Amino acid sequence: MSTTDLFGAFVETLASHLDDHDVDGGDLAARMYLSRSHLDRVVAATAGETPGRFRRRVLLERAAFRLCTTRTAVLDIAVEAGYSSHEAFTRAFSRAYGSAPSVWRSAPTRIQLDTPSGVHFHPPGGLRLPAREKVTAMDLLTRMVEHHVWLVGEMVDRAASLDSGVLDEPIALSVEGVDDDPTLRSLLSRLIGQMHMWNEVIAQRGYDWSVELQEPVASMAGRLETQGDIFRTHLRDVIADGRLDETFIDAHCNPPEVFTYGGLIAHVLTFAAHRRTLVVGALASAGVHDLGYGDPRKWVAEPV
Repeated sequence: MSTTDLFGAFVETLASHLDDHDVDGGDLAARMYLSRSHLDRVVAATAGETPGRFRRRVLLERAAFRLCTTRTAVLDIAVEAGYSSHEAFTRAFSRAYGSAPSVWRSAPTRIQLDTPSGVHFHPPGGLRLPAREKVTAMDLLTRMVEHHVWLVGEMVDRAASLDSGVLDEPIALSVEGVDDDPTLRSLLSRLIGQMHMWNEVIAQRGYDWSVELQEPVASMAGRLETQGDIFRTHLRDVIADGRLDETFIDAHCNPPEVFTYGGLIAHVLTFAAHRRTLVVGALASAGVHDLGYGDPRKWVAEPV
């Protein structure tokens, strides 16, 4: 078995025994039919960490995830991570993350700790080796199409239980839970604000929602020039590096949530498509017809 395969087997074995704190390096080696010294050499050479340090780092990453996504007591998280006391966990966590668990919980940052191996705790549970093939923009596009086909099928399935009166009733605009009392101004401001907000989330900053209250069009234009460029550049870099499945924290949710960049793109495009359609209709009602229906077919087909 190659060194790469041995390391993959170690990660898989460790993942299946992550909560068994009585299992030590010797036990893991025995389960892989290796000597302890051989396993230590393979892991250290491949990951740049000893098996013990590797395990402690992963457990700290999982503890950080628990801290920022649950209200579980710090002591319970410490015990889950294999620490016998609150104090020992606090010392280890502070060395790794730069602040005590309770302080970090109030302003969480990146979960992943630096490591040469690229193997991290992957929410909601488990470990993940770096992908041998990067996730591409085509993969994301395929998943979005698959989601579209699946969701339409689910909608048809639900509609099968409705009678003809409901099926044939004219639809009034329903935006409950998306936008309250939408206007042309508020929708345009939210389209820009959506990008601005995610730029702030990625930078671990809060977003000032008050900027969207009766925002002047000149202000929208200025924000779009700045925030649109930041958003586009950041996601172009993520796509170019194949990091669409990389996770990041939105610390301003309550409780904080963990997202992937691919999920962020799908989210933004889905809700933006709804809002853009409403804006195009409102502009048409105001006598502005040169944007048509906002259909991206020709724009996408044009050379970059």
